[in-house]
Amino acid sequence: MATIKEVALTAGVSVATVSRVLNQNGYVHEDTRRKVDEAIRQLNYTPNEVARSLYKRKSKLIGLLLPDITNPYFPQLARGVEDEMQENNYRLIFGNSDESRQKEMDYIQTFVQNNVVGVISSTNDPDADIYAGLNIPVVFLDRTSSDRPSVYADGREGGGIAAREMVKRGSKRITVLQGPAHVRPALDRFEGAIEVLKELGVSHDVLETTSFSLTEAEDWSKELFRKYPDTDGIIASNDMVASAVLQETHRLGKRVPEDVQIIGFDDIPLSRLLAPSLSTIHQPAYEMGREAARLLIQYIEEQHIENHSKKFPVKFIERETTRKVDHK
Repeated sequence: MATIKEVALTAGVSVATVSRVLNQNGYVHEDTRRKVDEAIRQLNYTPNEVARSLYKRKSKLIGLLLPDITNPYFPQLARGVEDEMQENNYRLIFGNSDESRQKEMDYIQTFVQNNVVGVISSTNDPDADIYAGLNIPVVFLDRTSSDRPSVYADGREGGGIAAREMVKRGSKRITVLQGPAHVRPALDRFEGAIEVLKELGVSHDVLETTSFSLTEAEDWSKELFRKYPDTDGIIASNDMVASAVLQETHRLGKRVPEDVQIIGFDDIPLSRLLAPSLSTIHQPAYEMGREAARLLIQYIEEQHIENHSKKFPVKFIERETTRKVDHK
């Protein structure tokens, strides 16, 4: 990998001159600038972004913190953030917290040490002191905050849609898998489903869970059918959990959707590939990621901002784990 000294030697100028060209700081004659640009292309030189940020006190680095990269939903968010940032010449430093508060704090500290100019976070605790103490812009993604910029989907409406679709398709003994109570989007979609089921007067049970982990979801699926063997409709907390439920129905010899209907949440790519394919609530994860990136850039570049938060609509995706209905 070429160094700034090699660029200076090839261009026949000083390191200081190359630095001024790279950082667009100070006067450089146009002929000299062309020589430096040509040397950079010739040597395929890539500036050290951290070193440049320390020199300029302003970098093009963004910190992105996600809670669980093994969940296919979060890479969709990340891809949206990355694409928008790249188009605007920003770069990402990525952290995976595993929903650990200590890891989250460590990554935030790493972001600060690398002189990032902004952070996008899918934290479970937007009100944590670590965010209140940051003196750089922060946008929460797939999370809501009462006083900070947020980009999220309408989870409460999504839970309500899932409940209505389940009832519309004939389920009468519905079990709702409640996601982690400390994760606001999970609580929103759970409350939305329960609200509609009560409104419609439909019998329902609740199974509380503590994470979205696929490994743990396998145990919860077994517990679900032990506690509620007659359930004929399951509203899962997300698609990962729904896939575990589907696997358990196969093991028990139950027919889907004839005996049991299942609705997930997120619409991850895997949901289309399951057999039968999973009916679910679609969240526009990629678009949410891009919107969070756009919002953060507006803050960094001190642009006028009309909406400090954005709530995306959700929709029902009908596949094969729910029965067909006459839409006429």
